[in-house]
Amino acid sequence: MAQEEKEADSTVTYPKRSYTTTTVQGLEPIKIDGSLNDPAWATVEWTSDYVEWEPDNATPPTQQTKMKVVYDDKNLYLAFYCLESNPENIIQRMGRRDDFPGDWIEVNIDSYNDDRTAFSFTTSVSGVKGDEFVSNNGNNWDVSWNPIWYVKTSMVADGWVAELRIPLSQLRFGNDAEQVWGIQSTRRYFSKEERSTWQPIPANPAGWVSSFGELRGLKNLKPQKQLEIQPYALGRYSTYEKENGNPFRDGTDGKFSAGLDAKIGVTNDLTLDLTINPDFGQVEADPGAVSLDGFEIFFQERRPFFVENKNIFNFNYSGGQDNLFFSRRIGRDPQGSAVGPGTAYIDQPNNTTILGAAKFSGKTKNGWTVGVLESVTAKEYADVIAENGQEDEVLVEPLSNYFVGRLQKDFNDRNSYIGGMVTGTHRQMHENVSFLHTQAYSGGLDFKHNWKDRTYYIEGNVVGSHVRGSREAILNTQNSIVHLFQRSDASHVQVDTSRTSLSGTGGRVEFGKGGGGNWRYYAGGNWSSPELELNDIGFLRQADQIQQYARVVRLFNKPTSWYRRMNFALEQSSAFDFEGNYNRMMYEMVGFLNYKNNWWSEFGAAHKPRIYVNSFLRGGPRWRYNEENYFYFFSGTDRRKKASFDLGYVHSEGKQDAFDLRRYVFRARYQPINALSMSLNLEYETNPSKTQYITEKAFNGMPRYILGNIDQETYSATLRLNYNINPNLTIQYYGQPFIFKADYSELNYVNDATAKNLDQRVTWYKNDQIRFEDDTYYIDENRDQNIDYTVSNPDFAFVQFRSNLVARWEYIPGSEIYLVWSQGITGLGDVNNRFSAIVDNQLLRQRPQNTFLIKATYRFIL
Repeated sequence: MAQEEKEADSTVTYPKRSYTTTTVQGLEPIKIDGSLNDPAWATVEWTSDYVEWEPDNATPPTQQTKMKVVYDDKNLYLAFYCLESNPENIIQRMGRRDDFPGDWIEVNIDSYNDDRTAFSFTTSVSGVKGDEFVSNNGNNWDVSWNPIWYVKTSMVADGWVAELRIPLSQLRFGNDAEQVWGIQSTRRYFSKEERSTWQPIPANPAGWVSSFGELRGLKNLKPQKQLEIQPYALGRYSTYEKENGNPFRDGTDGKFSAGLDAKIGVTNDLTLDLTINPDFGQVEADPGAVSLDGFEIFFQERRPFFVENKNIFNFNYSGGQDNLFFSRRIGRDPQGSAVGPGTAYIDQPNNTTILGAAKFSGKTKNGWTVGVLESVTAKEYADVIAENGQEDEVLVEPLSNYFVGRLQKDFNDRNSYIGGMVTGTHRQMHENVSFLHTQAYSGGLDFKHNWKDRTYYIEGNVVGSHVRGSREAILNTQNSIVHLFQRSDASHVQVDTSRTSLSGTGGRVEFGKGGGGNWRYYAGGNWSSPELELNDIGFLRQADQIQQYARVVRLFNKPTSWYRRMNFALEQSSAFDFEGNYNRMMYEMVGFLNYKNNWWSEFGAAHKPRIYVNSFLRGGPRWRYNEENYFYFFSGTDRRKKASFDLGYVHSEGKQDAFDLRRYVFRARYQPINALSMSLNLEYETNPSKTQYITEKAFNGMPRYILGNIDQETYSATLRLNYNINPNLTIQYYGQPFIFKADYSELNYVNDATAKNLDQRVTWYKNDQIRFEDDTYYIDENRDQNIDYTVSNPDFAFVQFRSNLVARWEYIPGSEIYLVWSQGITGLGDVNNRFSAIVDNQLLRQRPQNTFLIKATYRFIL
């Protein structure tokens, strides 16, 4: 009964707290030195009475915190006094920007007062800064936002102090004579892994920003228009193994370039960001990955210009990775190829040059969210030398223009919004790239409505697309892995070689309970019509599907004698295609448990009684997988400790031993001193399958789909080192070897693609039907002593190593110098070798490509 009463407390709502500030204009300016001795601080009183949020919600915190806020015509000032009865409990670990391994204090400011967005500023006791733009009522935190602000911390006898100065030009607000802003402050008390907040909130609030308290007393503030210009200069030098006879690979390359970024406050609400010839040489490389299913691998955007304010341009219409805008399309690898008859040597660019990009974005005090992005990428040519010595240039990417427009409007006291988005891609077409679309458009409308104090919600969207191009381009789209109009058993789609355009639709609707009490649930569905095509500037993994899903979650928020918090969830989903085929059903259970000693475990299990895949045979008939069961379990030690470890195991298997997956994960983190941290992530995976697709051949005028028994292994190791000399000078290292082995045997062919029994689904070649010579399988299927078709040996081993060593110095706020050393090796190994031999032969004994880079930026604030 006592436990039930405790848990019932999570439904309580708290009255909004209010803090009244005052101007200190005309007084001696506050000096940011962490001392709090300036006379201006005496003009306001401390506010305190922070309340524990996690783990024991609505109880007094272990240590109390105090806050003051004042302002002048140009700045907002905040002071925090973090009390500590035993100073030895204060953990002063260092980290790079936006990384806080020790004690910290944070303030969130909803200067729009829209209950949906906020500006977040965090400082650790060691003086490391973090800043994020918060959107979608706390569901999105954009760590790429890097405003200019100032902080100083200091240790005092009974705790530690943080003093902040935030220029008003870094915030967005209206021009009312007297304003009310939302405000929240959170303290992390590291030694007990405890969070306390100035404004009390439930353990799992329906919304983060909408739960803020109020900051009052803001009078006659003048919106500050932001004007910042940041030029850069860059020198790059690369060394690699020389290729005899290849003039494009003479062993060294050098390059100098320059560019410009600018941020212009058109109004206090709306900002114009510009970039000319941007460079992202300091950005970390993508992790290694191999896809055997034919689908594109999704990689996260890492480039600062596109990451900042990405929430505004987000239109995730399906609930997964599918999106109307995928910024990595801009500046992508050239899509054309210069390979041709008589070609001896090719020098092809790795990326498309972004000539320039502009981004106009922000949110007005009236609740309008606006985003417009425009970018132009250059023509890219590959230099070619023919076997006869003739030199030429071949176009591999046309001049392209990309446009994205986004608009949203809040209403109903900020409990609802409706919005829309449009995108456009235009290419200057030439014969060598006629396989690309000349134009591609997409658009959509979205909405969300919350009610009953944001406890319940309904949201949804609808999208459409239209692409144009040559017959070749549209034929390629119809036959691509995303669409597969050529599927032999599909009656609702068919290839039309005369088409020069395609139009499709998609969308999603979902409703659920997002707050209040200890239960959460939602249910919804989405669809993508067969003709939907977004991949010119968006991301769409697969069209022609209808999905349904539901989830219910039980939260346990109050600590007990053996756990801090835990939750359990049940999920169910199913999928169909537009022909009405019932393709998938899944039932899943997941859970998370945070123990009293701050160790943790997460686990899950699922049953998939029905799995049909339209794309498995790459245009052949629908394929049936055997029933699948899987489970996973991960557990780890207390991550506050100087040394912590995680272990994980994933196990999946199909009936009749049709396929199997086992993944082993080990993660370790170690911070021997406050300034140095390191982490190691090891993963090993085996994924054998009796029926891995290899190729399609013709036999007696009919397609023959060839499969094989694959012994698939993957190994990766990711090492990170961070050394923080001070909060503004850091050295970071990232290194990852990645090895993928695919060893095929026991070739077979599809007999009945939808048979339940694997032995009826495929037929294995007998010894008198197949022989292996000269790296080729020779197949006499009908045993007439004539070779009916051949299959090249599909075995391969992919080897990759990527590393970055970056020294970053923010010598003044907003201005930086980067020193970068990158290494890379990519090649093929011997699938018959062990991992140790592949590492020795293909990594340790190979000469890597080395790139040395120095980049300097300077931010002018005008």
